Amino acid sequence: MRLGIDASNIRGGGGITYLLEFLQTANPNDYGFEQVIVYAGSFTLQQLEDRPWLCKIHDPLIDLSLPYRLYWQRLKLDHLLSQSACDILFSPGASYCGSFRPYVTMSLNMLPFVWNEAKRYGISWHLVKFLLLRLSQLSAFNRSDAVIFPSEYAKATVSKFINQSELLLKVIYAGVNERFRSSPKIQKPISCYTNENPFRLLYVSAVAPYKHQWHIMEAVHKLRKKGLPVMLEIIGGIRNCKGRFYKALSRLDSDQLWIKYRGEIPFKELHSSYRQADTFIFASSCEAGGSFIQFEAMSAGLPIACSDRGSMPEVLGEAGVYFDPENPDKIAEAILSLALNPQLRSDKAWAAFERSKYYSWQRCSSNIFKLLSEIAHERHV
Repeated sequence: MRLGIDASNIRGGGGITYLLEFLQTANPNDYGFEQVIVYAGSFTLQQLEDRPWLCKIHDPLIDLSLPYRLYWQRLKLDHLLSQSACDILFSPGASYCGSFRPYVTMSLNMLPFVWNEAKRYGISWHLVKFLLLRLSQLSAFNRSDAVIFPSEYAKATVSKFINQSELLLKVIYAGVNERFRSSPKIQKPISCYTNENPFRLLYVSAVAPYKHQWHIMEAVHKLRKKGLPVMLEIIGGIRNCKGRFYKALSRLDSDQLWIKYRGEIPFKELHSSYRQADTFIFASSCEAGGSFIQFEAMSAGLPIACSDRGSMPEVLGEAGVYFDPENPDKIAEAILSLALNPQLRSDKAWAAFERSKYYSWQRCSSNIFKLLSEIAHERHV
């Protein structure tokens, strides 16, 4: 059998990470696929490692703006799939609008389906984009043979809007790269830390309205006013809300003495930042399946103070200390409970580390290929 993958709208960030890890750990021959054909832009294809079974197809239209990509997908992709004798299409971007069957898609973006989160962007192009994505993704879901969700939370939330009762809805958790894996370190009492050698908090995530970095900064500021020797490191590019972020940074620590904003750093270097941290903070209020970042922090053996919203409790279970991501006082309480109690830190870090072993890219890839193989056989028998 031959599998086609439409990666025309995967151009960066978590989408590329998912595609890279999914294919890097894949053994398609085990599921009856002799060839996997990926259709994508030049940048995306350059990231993919060569494999004997992998064929990379590029069209210059895919490198252009959205209207050109939609034109390519609607009028050219189906012909290419038939020409290559593909038996099934996998569209991880949830945007396929062609007529090729069978095909399987994914739901990785919750913002189009959680209005309270989407409206944080106000009256803006972003809000219009979420509404358009909701319409296009629901159309793709309802015409597909199966939809993959990264969590039970995502499945329960999005399935309310899907009209096709016969549609197969499958939960397959993502994984974590093994280079992040590191056994939890010995936890020291807070008395071992000073302003010169502070207790290091780490928050890795793009700065966005639903990530609440400003509330984290406010919480840490409250703790420092109480004399806690703590610093906050923030890693991630700013997608929007730049004004709100820098306003909070300027008000609370204009010289960046205890808030260290690193911006975006190369993914290949990220694991070293986890190993320097004492506790990880994750304050997102809208994630489809935790996030790659949450998996990374768990695998890195860090105690985690985490948002109690969305899929985060499902992914982390009892291995985290939870807080309301919009309440700096509650965030401060969660951080303080970990900072003052090294035994709690150790217990939570080991629990997260052990739980992270379930989130494997090899398991994820195997489950997806198994699903694709079963649907392809059913449609062609």
